[in-house]
Amino acid sequence: MRPEFLLPETTVRDAGTGPAIDLREERGGMLFLTLGINRIVERESIDFGIWGSADGADWGRGPLLSYPQKSYCGTYQMQLDLRRRPDVKYLRARWDVNRWSGVSGQPLFTVYLLLETTDRQLAAASA
Repeated sequence: MRPEFLLPETTVRDAGTGPAIDLREERGGMLFLTLGINRIVERESIDFGIWGSADGADWGRGPLLSYPQKSYCGTYQMQLDLRRRPDVKYLRARWDVNRWSGVSGQPLFTVYLLLETTDRQLAAASA
């Protein structure tokens, strides 16, 4: 699998859901996810979950993987093990945004979420 964006670089101001990505030959394997937060405003946070579906319609009751809540710019990486979930054919990201401490206005983030196979990551690390 070539690297593919679950969410291309996007400005986020509200909760949302990304497009469904067909896993094709990567079903039932190990995947590597990179969440990039390039822009964030003080006193806000964002939560990301990775959801799976066998048919592209039923996304289940909970995410396959959740990033810990983020409040700072940075690059955050996690692995998603689908070896025990060979039924998952599609993935998509969902996010929720938050502001606190009486700050008014909408949250503002610029984020992306990249999906790769772990084999590709291991090859790049050994090169």
